[in-house]
Amino acid sequence: MQVVILAGGLGTRLSEETDLIPKPMVRVGNMPILQHIMNFYSGFGHTDFIVALGYKAEVIIEYFEKTKNPSWDITLVDTGLNTSTAGRIKQLENILADEFMLTYGDGLSDLDLNLLLDHHRRFGKLATVTAVRPPARFGTIQISNGLVTKFAEKDPQDAGWINGGFFCLSKKVCTFISDATTSFESEPLRHLVALEELTAFEHKGWWHPMDTLRDKRELESLWKKGEAPWLRQ
Repeated sequence: MQVVILAGGLGTRLSEETDLIPKPMVRVGNMPILQHIMNFYSGFGHTDFIVALGYKAEVIIEYFEKTKNPSWDITLVDTGLNTSTAGRIKQLENILADEFMLTYGDGLSDLDLNLLLDHHRRFGKLATVTAVRPPARFGTIQISNGLVTKFAEKDPQDAGWINGGFFCLSKKVCTFISDATTSFESEPLRHLVALEELTAFEHKGWWHPMDTLRDKRELESLWKKGEAPWLRQ
């Protein structure tokens, strides 16, 4: 199945890394996180990629000119520097398959894509988002009358469900993008919710974004220890 990867954002919270390269090109171990994401999809047999470029697009173009995989079909599309996520998708409309997968160029997971796709097709709606619980940043304490009554470690299950990317979409979602300046996560998805055309695949396993330098260090640590959950065994 066709896989669209949004790789055009500025990555401002990773500015120490992204002054010279786009966020999806920040390395985790010996390769950019974008390459990890593509390897992940490829592990499930999905090797037809469209990468929506923006900030420092030339860096990604140069990388794939030098790093070729003959079994992959990679289409690189410069969708503009300041284009929104919805705008990037809209620009791809003419080359999108009727059904495709989409994700962000800065997140990894141990998600089973086969189960995700089965869920999407079973519901038969226009869109499916992978719902995840974000990694907890802090533990908690409970206090009564000035005394600590409970000291709890970080528990991601205490957090609510959030958008984890890893979408399955019908090309028809493009008809819900009326303004190329809006984010995909706002107007288009909210319209789909109102029409009951957005389902959620609840992934209770591992998921991790790379939004900050701390996130990068955590992913690097897993990689170096040989414990990267996103690698297919």
